[in-house]
Amino acid sequence: MLNENIKTIRKSKGLSQEELAVKLHVVRQTISKWEQGLSVPDADMLISLSEALGTSVSTLLGENVVEKKIDDLKVISGKLEVINLQLARGKAARQNVLHCFFLSLGAVIAAGFAALIVWNSPYLGWDYSQPETAVAGVLIHGFEWLFVRMAPFVLTGAVIGACLTQRKR
Repeated sequence: MLNENIKTIRKSKGLSQEELAVKLHVVRQTISKWEQGLSVPDADMLISLSEALGTSVSTLLGENVVEKKIDDLKVISGKLEVINLQLARGKAARQNVLHCFFLSLGAVIAAGFAALIVWNSPYLGWDYSQPETAVAGVLIHGFEWLFVRMAPFVLTGAVIGACLTQRKR
């Protein structure tokens, strides 16, 4: 059991017998004898061996260690690649939505200015002695006043946002 564990853990760490022997200051044949079960390391060497292999002494002496398969790493890397692609697509989709929003906002503001130019504030000629037309005129005038003062800032922000969210091709 110890011999199999030494061999399995050494291979999983990607070490050759020679490399492990250099770390432990022994000859390669000593490592080979341990792995073949022809001899066992003494207590001090067992501690040094566990440190060199990055595992506990109880693991070396305990149950057989199952060797990690390279195929498992390939499966994990494949899954990570799929996740990265999904995240990239999601980011691109959010960027496209924002870009369309900014373009639409700019178009709505431009259409609003065009409507105000064409409309030329007809409510100014209304008869304000009647309460219905007075309230409607004040509301429309208030909206126009707010729109004319806020729209340039919003339009500037929409243009900047559209430029920043434009995809580089």
